[in-house]
Amino acid sequence: MAEVFLRHRLAGIGVEATVRSAGLLSDGYGATAATVTVLAGMGLDASAHRSRRLSAALLAPADLVLAMAREHAREAVRLDPRSWPRTFTLKELVRRGEERGARAPGQGFEEWLAKLHAGRSRSDLIGDSPDDDVADPIGRGADFYRGTAADLDDLVRRLVELAWEGH
Repeated sequence: MAEVFLRHRLAGIGVEATVRSAGLLSDGYGATAATVTVLAGMGLDASAHRSRRLSAALLAPADLVLAMAREHAREAVRLDPRSWPRTFTLKELVRRGEERGARAPGQGFEEWLAKLHAGRSRSDLIGDSPDDDVADPIGRGADFYRGTAADLDDLVRRLVELAWEGH
């Protein structure tokens, strides 16, 4: 869901970006029927989505690695330790951006991420935390999917406002 929201929001403000989704599942699985239905109700299409297994090759060229949960961020950093300064959970990145400030006009994206990364420790990724982890709706009812979609839509909106609007 986050991939669809981010691609949609960036396109809406004219930012050209490659947005890819990868995770811990094997390649080739489609979005769940509930995901497709919930996003369609929001005017977004996830019907063509196929899962992709996270790999060092996908991480290496990424300017930003957004994880939905700490376990995903841990796996990204394990696969490509060089990705650590640009790997955040979505909730963590939004929280740090709101605490430390939006990207300033003329400030490079990499410089802004470095500001948000300052003071982090890899031990911050240990365990699970509702402060950092987006609730996974898999196996839950339609209301839970709608709630997760609303949370992700809000987080992505806030991230785009912090990092890209006005740039």
